[in-house]
Amino acid sequence: MRAPVSQAPASPDSGAALASWLWPAGLAVLSGGLLLLVALPLAGLFFTASPRQLLAGLANPLVGPAVRVTLFTTTASLALVVACGTPLAWAIARRRTPAWRVLETALELPVVLPPAVAGVALLLAFGRRGLFGPTLAAAGIGLPFTRAAVILAESFVAAPFYLQAAVAAFRRLDPDLVLVARTLGASWSRVFFTVAIPLSRAGLAGGAAMSWARALGEFGATLMFAGNMEGRTQTLPLAIYAALESDLRTAQSLSIVLVAVAFALLVGVRAGARP
Repeated sequence: MRAPVSQAPASPDSGAALASWLWPAGLAVLSGGLLLLVALPLAGLFFTASPRQLLAGLANPLVGPAVRVTLFTTTASLALVVACGTPLAWAIARRRTPAWRVLETALELPVVLPPAVAGVALLLAFGRRGLFGPTLAAAGIGLPFTRAAVILAESFVAAPFYLQAAVAAFRRLDPDLVLVARTLGASWSRVFFTVAIPLSRAGLAGGAAMSWARALGEFGATLMFAGNMEGRTQTLPLAIYAALESDLRTAQSLSIVLVAVAFALLVGVRAGARP
């Protein structure tokens, strides 16, 4: 009777070799998938038209007014956010009580709100039948579908980006420097303007850049609260939306302009964040 032949166990070296091959291959597939998801739409944006066609798209009559409205409203919204948000960020950064934490969380809500919700919220707050609508109407002020509405919509969605960066910058400030300044007799306002802001300027500038970029790309809340009136409330994103109905090259050209501006801002923010 023949004795059974036992199989030799698999070599541990072969299993380790297989694992060492599968791991980088899996990483490459997953990473490549996300890379293609981001890169292919950008490639389609840049490489499906000739430079002449793209320049011709920028000659569309709706481009000039949209650029002027966008520059005015985004600059105004940035000034509003920085002027009001800097002292608020300083107050939040210096207080760690539960109430202030709840306030900080509430102020971050526009980051995650759908644009349609932001538009409805603005209408219900400042519209004719909104929370403050009758009061504004009694003062002769009508906000919806005006340029002021564009500024409010952009400020609403962009403010959290500046606040988050400003609070983080102020919290990184060495508390001993504030203590020394107070010990030497500096008032809180002097500490704020001569110590906190100068030492936190890199973080504040980065937050301002991100806030302006968010205002520049705002679409949904602006469309619902301010409308899409050429030369009055039509910003660049709304001009892209309007151009899609009749002139794809204009929409493509304006999209490339916004992508280039966003990329330049990100490069600037990263450069400014380097020690």
